[in-house]
Amino acid sequence: MKTLVAVLIGATLLILSALHVYWAAGGKSPGASVIPEVSGRRVFEPTRVTTLAVALALACAAVVVLARGGLLSLPIPAAPVAWACGAVGAAFLLRAMGEFRLVGFFKSVKGTEFAAMDTWFYSPLCLAIGAGALWLAFVGARR
Repeated sequence: MKTLVAVLIGATLLILSALHVYWAAGGKSPGASVIPEVSGRRVFEPTRVTTLAVALALACAAVVVLARGGLLSLPIPAAPVAWACGAVGAAFLLRAMGEFRLVGFFKSVKGTEFAAMDTWFYSPLCLAIGAGALWLAFVGARR
């Protein structure tokens, strides 16, 4: 079971990382569905550097999850990998919960294309990644 969870989460994170690299390289974004909006205006314009930073963070998270699942060998002890995997899980659970305004299950700004995608896809995906990474960090890897 731990291998399946690690593969599913790791592959998802690597796909998301690759998507961010594509966008940073000038690839076409699907538009309003990926950036929060207020009154028809994007809340922020991601730069290439910040988009690449997100891609790098997602790739690092994938490496941690795959290592915790026993699919990669890292030159560090198991305990820091477990805690890093727990941090990945916590970060994604926090993203799913949101900041109570623009993102997450408890957002107050609704009625935009992003808000709909966030409610039905992004936040549930973050919840699944977060729960899976926490399970892998503290329960699944012991089995």
